[in-house]
Amino acid sequence: MWPRANGMRALELGHPGDMRAALNALVLAGDKTATTCLLDEYAEETEGLEYVGERQALLDSEGRPIATLEYTGVEVKPFAEVTWEHARAEGEGDASLDAWREVHRRFWAGSGTPVGDDTVVVCLTFRVVSRV
Repeated sequence: MWPRANGMRALELGHPGDMRAALNALVLAGDKTATTCLLDEYAEETEGLEYVGERQALLDSEGRPIATLEYTGVEVKPFAEVTWEHARAEGEGDASLDAWREVHRRFWAGSGTPVGDDTVVVCLTFRVVSRV
């Protein structure tokens, strides 16, 4: 199960520590309005997909809520079909879709899940509705 906070499911971006702090800072600055997850992780965690209008708590590395997000888009598609529009909305400074794909492949491979073009991902877009 995903963590819960303030009666909501919670989102933890990246790995705890510097990576999560940097990603959360991008969200709070309004530069990061999207993220991508592996569909298989939902089954592993026995979680349903997010839905448009759902609100989740954004957590820091210590598991404390720092903001409430509201999902504005949810798309399920093969990794190879992720668009540059979505990748750019992740706000992490990737110069191209190929660069975004390489960074994400490396991240997931480092977490023990190699990703191919046909790996199914969940593309989420969101907005910050409040800060804690």
